Amino acid sequence: MTRYIIKRILSGVFTIWVTTMAVTLLIHLVPGDPVQIMFAQSQSTTPEQLEQIRHQLGLDRPIYEQYILYMGRVLQGDFGNTIRGNQPVLDLLLGRLPNTLLLAFSSLVITILIGVPTGFFAAYKRASWVDTTLMTGAIIGISIPSFWLGLMLMYVFSIRLGWLPVAGTDFKNLILPALTLGLANAAAVSRLTRSSMLDSLSQDYTRTARAKGLGEGVVLSRHAFPNGVINVVNMLGLQFTHMMGGAIVVENVFAWNGIGRLAIQSIFQRDYPTIQGFILIFASVVVSVSIFLDILYVWLDPRISYD
Repeated sequence: MTRYIIKRILSGVFTIWVTTMAVTLLIHLVPGDPVQIMFAQSQSTTPEQLEQIRHQLGLDRPIYEQYILYMGRVLQGDFGNTIRGNQPVLDLLLGRLPNTLLLAFSSLVITILIGVPTGFFAAYKRASWVDTTLMTGAIIGISIPSFWLGLMLMYVFSIRLGWLPVAGTDFKNLILPALTLGLANAAAVSRLTRSSMLDSLSQDYTRTARAKGLGEGVVLSRHAFPNGVINVVNMLGLQFTHMMGGAIVVENVFAWNGIGRLAIQSIFQRDYPTIQGFILIFASVVVSVSIFLDILYVWLDPRISYD
């Protein structure tokens, strides 16, 4: 087990290292002069000021030197300063990151509370009208874009009923964006849970438990469900990654003050240091959560080899 954990951590570190190289190349992938693009709307910027900013960002150096200098700063916790406002990028991102994590984890809880029970119930009622209805709803849920679902929830619960606020960062403001992300992902989890439970219900250990005369509740809770839900844990890692990406859109729909909204603002402002920092922080969070869920998956299923 220890060897497996070390391998997963090293794999995660390698992924983040590749991300740092991609972040360094980000500016050079933009056609034209990135500094001129940043200040294209500013009429008062002189060529001398542009050159000073170019030097400040290290764009006047060879790319390998830029990467070495960038990694040196990152390892010291220095992600640079924003172009607009000259604020430390790391402080700005860490100030917004808790809101994004709160949104993502709240959505994950909603996904589990809705997706797992509906998938389990659909598998138990296989080929019935209940199964058909739940899976049809799941297909519709997967097909609906998150931004459209968010707008519809906002229209119904905020504008028409007036139950919840439209935007903000209080607890009540969390409900609609969390539902928007959670409902869409619950549909995918529901379908996977149904598939896993159907497989578990057809296994020999389930039939043996029934043959021994155990009650249906015991068979389902002690044999079928624990084994069927193992695959769902692995799926949750992918769903969390999807939620982090979806949070970028949802945060802008509901004006939720997270790093996703900050990233969109930085893109419009051509604030490349902030965009670079966002990509690196985002990748680090996703990799860390993926490693944790992989370790949890192996712990839940002892049949998996650690090699």
